[in-house]
Amino acid sequence: QVHLAESGGGLVQPGGSLRLSCAASGFALNYHSIGWFRQAPGKEREAVGCTSESEGSIYYKESVKGRFTISRDKTKNAVYLQMNRLKPEEPAVYYCATDLGAICTFYASDYGSWGQGTQVTVSS
Repeated sequence: QVHLAESGGGLVQPGGSLRLSCAASGFALNYHSIGWFRQAPGKEREAVGCTSESEGSIYYKESVKGRFTISRDKTKNAVYLQMNRLKPEEPAVYYCATDLGAICTFYASDYGSWGQGTQVTVSS
């Protein structure tokens, strides 16, 4: 059974950093694409980035390029989202997701398996 679990959220000041983890079970995460999304209250879920296994490529939403980094740890069957220089407008519940395919996209509807999310709060 596919299961994803995010962790690492919390309260951080503007300009601060957080590292989110996405632990997978029931499948080998390394062979599938993974997307990171976020959803703020009253807003649609949006992609912040994804990693595509078939190409080994990583893609980012324009507004997070240079600040967010996605990485994989094959030994831990996990994917990480390092977030630096967080902005006041970026608080949200952050999710990881997989479609068990090789190509990642920025469309939430393409992903069939989701974690429960982890809350990120950016406030001084």
